Amino acid sequence: MLLRLIVRDFVIVDRLELEFGSGFGALTGETGAGKSILVDALSLAMGERADASVVRNGAERAEVSAEFDVAPGGALETWLRANDYDTEACLLRRVIDSAGRSRAYINGAAATLGQMREVADFLADIHGQNAHHSLLRSDAQRDLLDTHAGALVLAREVAAAHGAWRLAREAREAAEKDVEATVRERELLEWQVKELVALGFDAAEWQETEQEQRRLGNANALLEGASAALAALEEGEAASLPLLQHAGARLSELTGFDPALTEAAQLFETALIQLEESALALRRYQDRLELDPARLNELDNRIDAVTQMARKHRVTPEELPDLLRGLQSRLAELTLRADPAALADREHKAQAAFRDVAKKLSALRAKTAKALAAAVTTGMQELAMAGGRFEIALEALAEGASCGLETVEFLVSANAGQPLRPLAKVASGGELSRIGLALQVIASQANPAGTLIFDEVDVGIGGRVAEIVGRMLRELGKQRQVLCVTHLPQVAAQADWQWSIAKETRDGATTSSVNVLDREARIGEIARMLGGEKITPTTRRHAAEMLGLG
Repeated sequence: MLLRLIVRDFVIVDRLELEFGSGFGALTGETGAGKSILVDALSLAMGERADASVVRNGAERAEVSAEFDVAPGGALETWLRANDYDTEACLLRRVIDSAGRSRAYINGAAATLGQMREVADFLADIHGQNAHHSLLRSDAQRDLLDTHAGALVLAREVAAAHGAWRLAREAREAAEKDVEATVRERELLEWQVKELVALGFDAAEWQETEQEQRRLGNANALLEGASAALAALEEGEAASLPLLQHAGARLSELTGFDPALTEAAQLFETALIQLEESALALRRYQDRLELDPARLNELDNRIDAVTQMARKHRVTPEELPDLLRGLQSRLAELTLRADPAALADREHKAQAAFRDVAKKLSALRAKTAKALAAAVTTGMQELAMAGGRFEIALEALAEGASCGLETVEFLVSANAGQPLRPLAKVASGGELSRIGLALQVIASQANPAGTLIFDEVDVGIGGRVAEIVGRMLRELGKQRQVLCVTHLPQVAAQADWQWSIAKETRDGATTSSVNVLDREARIGEIARMLGGEKITPTTRRHAAEMLGLG
């Protein structure tokens, strides 16, 4: 459930902080007051794309935060935990600056828009003003049926399986079409793989080889440097270590006369110990380091072979293992191409896998289509379309497609005695609004989101039908949180709570404000929706009756 929405500098909203209740809430107000702006702001918090145009004129950035509760042990809590987000609540925050740059956060941590849209699927479902018209598209009809059937994951599996089958078929066809080119490429790959395998390149061994080659290649310089340092310490007349040892012993004796020399004598002794250890290390290094021209030549040849191979393939030596794996993979593919029977078998298995998963989707669609059609037909009778019928036709596709083994088409008969025809060809604007609304309300019952938002989806209806729509939304509000932006008093009167959105001008700037309506204010707002600018006592009585408060 949506608990709180905070909007700052968004379009014509300077600052709003709204706390939402449960049940069915209506958002009303004059045309252009900004009712749908709140829905747009919530959409932004849920991952919709936006640009700098949403930033209020004169502001540096727009910011929207939406807080939802999290049911313990639910799918949302599981998703948050799996993605390392806090699970106490779900706070979605979005910032758009005046340059169009966007930042997104989930529970205070940075998030991608993809993650925001993923988490939004658990939270809210928004039905926009153009939802009815989208139902005229076959893909939208199919998506609605699959959503109601809870088959979206299965539909994605079908699409993936069909893609694998298509690729297997294309591989077989390509092999049959260009046999000679395949043979030539395979021969080249076999030679290249053979060369790389014979090279026996290993990344760890390569580092060791380079280090040893550098050491042996500079052995003379290393020995000369070590000898010079050792001579300076303890060999020859100018050796410093004997002199320092003598000086250290003298300092140690003198501390008996003056303790103030103790610190200096200790530091001198520590340095002397370090120099003595350095001399021992240098002697060990001289004993270990040997000139080995034969080994150096061997290393030079190895490095040259590796370097030449890398240059030949235009990669670095470190990239040779990846190159070998890629060539081996391509060779395996071409080897398979050279075996038509294996390619045909792979294609057959991919087709069988597609058909297996597609049949499961078809069965689920058929079962759901029948139940959904019956429910929408019942809804049509309630929405003043007596005798109307709604059906979902599933037409088989001979070979199948990425959408499955059938097409999905909504058929409707708006009046008794009329034949069923495609929805796009028979529905008038008003009929389409009513059928679309029935579909959305019924389909929403299968949606896992805890908040359902309807943005002026009741356009094109009125009178008794509007009252029925209001009752439908009120019933839906007993199970979910329902928010509806509406111009219809019959719909608003059925709400459990109501807000009025108004547009006002302050200091030359137009802003939008939200008023929480109490009993008397709701009567006044419903009366305004009924009677327009001039509100009479009769209009107020009618409004009170509609609210059940008179």
